[in-house]
Amino acid sequence: MPPAPGTVAVVAFDGISPFHLSVPCLVFGEDRTDKGAHRYRVVVCGVQPGRLRTSAGFGIDVEHGLAALRRAQVVVVPSWRDDLAPAPAALLAALRAAHGRGARIVGLCLGAFVLAEAGLLDGRAATTHWALAQEFARRYPRVVPRPEVLYVEDGTVLTSAGTAAGIDCCLHLLRQQHGAEAANRAARRMVVAPHRQGGQAQYIEKPVAPSVRGDRLAPLLQWLGEHLHETHTLQSLAERAVMSPRTFTRRFRQVTGTTVGQWLQNQRVALAQQLLEGGDQSVEAVAIEAGFGSAVSLRQHFAATLGIAPSAYRQQFRSTG
Repeated sequence: MPPAPGTVAVVAFDGISPFHLSVPCLVFGEDRTDKGAHRYRVVVCGVQPGRLRTSAGFGIDVEHGLAALRRAQVVVVPSWRDDLAPAPAALLAALRAAHGRGARIVGLCLGAFVLAEAGLLDGRAATTHWALAQEFARRYPRVVPRPEVLYVEDGTVLTSAGTAAGIDCCLHLLRQQHGAEAANRAARRMVVAPHRQGGQAQYIEKPVAPSVRGDRLAPLLQWLGEHLHETHTLQSLAERAVMSPRTFTRRFRQVTGTTVGQWLQNQRVALAQQLLEGGDQSVEAVAIEAGFGSAVSLRQHFAATLGIAPSAYRQQFRSTG
């Protein structure tokens, strides 16, 4: 039986965040204008009908069980439990069945863990909240991780990064199915941008990892952070750390989780972000101070890391007070 046009089933669970639950309900179910041609029918359902607790301390009454997934055009898992507990077998089976009938399956934030547990992300690109991206990749090695983006669409399955990125993902789906006017109208109603450039890497702070503090490399990393404008080679850094290049490379990856070159690029991009947000220097001056050497190099690395040009980033994110 084909999915019913216009029906969106949103899966609630005990302890759900009211914000996460509200995102698909607001995007797909709140258009009350005469021009609201998309007219979705939003159905909130649970593994079983009944009363559920929320993370905000109040309860919600869910009238529908998983049977609501049987005719839905779109099925949304708006998040999942913070402890990443296994999803009920009945929910996983219902998601597989809905996917098999051709429904669009959406996992917002930690909801991606549920989709992956159901096997719907095997061989597909997917994302989730950046703070749990490594755990996601560890648990589901058959998934192609895309931790740097706000949302990913791979076939009929969509996943998003954390919190507000769920709005971006739902607006994207609304735009696909009913056009830019419908998506823009929903965005205006919620007072959000219809489409954000870049990815969640823009919103990730990059402090020294806790595993590095107290390590033999900690002084070197601190020094590097203060000398990003200088040119560094693997040989020169290994000598400063009093290690062979081979030992230094292995130890660096152990404590930082990445290569020397990638770590330097990430730190330089982070410094460029700070300079663009809080100062009036030219892009060329920012490039030199951050260690990229030229505006061309800065633009290339900035776009590769954040998906946005330095000038556009400054316009969107620079400090105003």
